[in-house]
Amino acid sequence: MSKVVVTLVLSIVLVLFVSPFVLVIINVFKPMSDITANPLSLVGKHGFTFDNFIEAMEKMRFWTVAANSTIITVSATVLTVLVSAMAAYVIVRNPRWKAGAILFSLMIASMVIPFQVLMVPLVSVYGGMFHVLNDRLTLILMHVGFSVSLATFMFHGAIRTNIPMELEEAAEIDGCSKWGTFWKVVFPLLKPTIATVTIIDAMAFWNDYLLPSLVLGRKELYTIPIATQAFYGTYSTDIGLIMAALLLAMLPILILYVFLQRFIVEGVTAGAVKG
Repeated sequence: MSKVVVTLVLSIVLVLFVSPFVLVIINVFKPMSDITANPLSLVGKHGFTFDNFIEAMEKMRFWTVAANSTIITVSATVLTVLVSAMAAYVIVRNPRWKAGAILFSLMIASMVIPFQVLMVPLVSVYGGMFHVLNDRLTLILMHVGFSVSLATFMFHGAIRTNIPMELEEAAEIDGCSKWGTFWKVVFPLLKPTIATVTIIDAMAFWNDYLLPSLVLGRKELYTIPIATQAFYGTYSTDIGLIMAALLLAMLPILILYVFLQRFIVEGVTAGAVKG
């Protein structure tokens, strides 16, 4: 009886989570009049249409904003993975290094600070004093700075738990340097954690609206989340165009998740048990 109840509850939760996505899928191929008339119908009176996608791509300059989002997301994610993995390795393999322990503690402490607290100082300092806003590189480095603490924490647990010192000692006996040992022995063994960090950060960077809206003021630098605001009018909103834009924005990160999802559970639990 308990299994039946659990299955029923989980089924209801699944329907609640999936239904908004299904509504987007079935309405994105309808004109605005059909969406308004009957949003729950599978096919509208005017049949299927791809006009929403075509108009959305033209209005938001999709290829330009998609290129901006790709450059920013890929660069920030790669830098976050590399910097965090190297920082965690140095901290784990030098337990007596007090500066490393203090740095790691500060990283953990910084994770509880909400971004909203830093918004005004961020714009004031980097925009008013240094004049470095409206630049992709600035946004990339800010993304890395805000995400490196969590990523270092995850790599720290994975290295400490799953990578034995004997492997590194064997590599050193064979003449491998510390630098070579990290890249040839340690880093390849961190694949599950790398995949997990990549998914978490890539989704965050790709979907982020608040930070890019503060840093990027020129239209040619807009990312996809900022560009979708073009469909929200003061007096009217075309729901079909919004759905098409959101679906276009979601597909790349969804494809990335499908390819890397098998590593996520393994990566999240990699540092959960202390060895």
